[in-house]
Amino acid sequence: MKTNLKKFGFCMMSAAFILQATSMGASAANGNHSNSSIHEKKIVNVAHRGASGYAPEHTIPAYQMGEQMKGDYIEIDLQMTKDGRLVAMHDEKVDRTTNGTGLVKDLTLAEIKKLDAGTWFNEKYPQLAKEGYEGLKVPTLEEVFKKFGKKANYYIETKSPDVYPGMEEELLQVLEEYKMVDSKGRTKNVLIQSFSKESLMKVHDLNPKLPLVQLFSYKNQATISDEELESIKEYAVGVGPNFSKVDGQYVKMVRNHDLQFHPYTVNERADMKKALEWGATGLFTNYPDVFNEVLREYKHKDNGNKVTK
Repeated sequence: MKTNLKKFGFCMMSAAFILQATSMGASAANGNHSNSSIHEKKIVNVAHRGASGYAPEHTIPAYQMGEQMKGDYIEIDLQMTKDGRLVAMHDEKVDRTTNGTGLVKDLTLAEIKKLDAGTWFNEKYPQLAKEGYEGLKVPTLEEVFKKFGKKANYYIETKSPDVYPGMEEELLQVLEEYKMVDSKGRTKNVLIQSFSKESLMKVHDLNPKLPLVQLFSYKNQATISDEELESIKEYAVGVGPNFSKVDGQYVKMVRNHDLQFHPYTVNERADMKKALEWGATGLFTNYPDVFNEVLREYKHKDNGNKVTK
């Protein structure tokens, strides 16, 4: 019975993807979101900070490895320099992932470019160390776009937007400059996420056709109401909570509102399988190769079950 229910749930999830993709025009009143590839049937595999389980996070090699491991999206956390440039970095401080110290907002791009963003990884993970990681530079958003182009998909987060006035405007300007949006403001390969509803609403006001995802960080068991989900649906296409605090009922509620569900950060096989069985439409992982293996096993098992118990 469990097997049949799992198979039915997977089929229903796929059908939901198709229905959502074909109903984008009808959602114009709720944000006029674009036909981002996020609305395809496939469950998306987001390379968290690149393939950060194998290479220094938010560096070009980590992003390249994520692509090689067939991650569907490169995740890019954004910070903004003192001179207004967007750089790929998770923390507000450069201390953890470079040989420098201080806040990104207090450093110019030229100063940040002098930092070593790779040696720390070799020191922390000697079993994964590579000589080529030494001396890696912090990439700008423009450099990532130049390197990977429009063939790649990008899952971009506005980090600490309250610290960086004008971050959203700069992001949209760079998206336009590198033709990640068309003349009508639509995109097929970019998603924008944030923990800040205000930041997402600002992006939505600037360009209501961009697909947005509302992030959540729960300290206790996650709960969400129908009213909250309907409110989110007015400006976003999905939610992204920390996986460790959600359960199947939470996922069910999200999916019942036709919102995508992309939890973070799911690195264990057992948790990946659990997320799929609950109905996740994608997830963030440091190990995109492992998630692809789990996806193949899950689909093979599901497709192979022809006999009911």
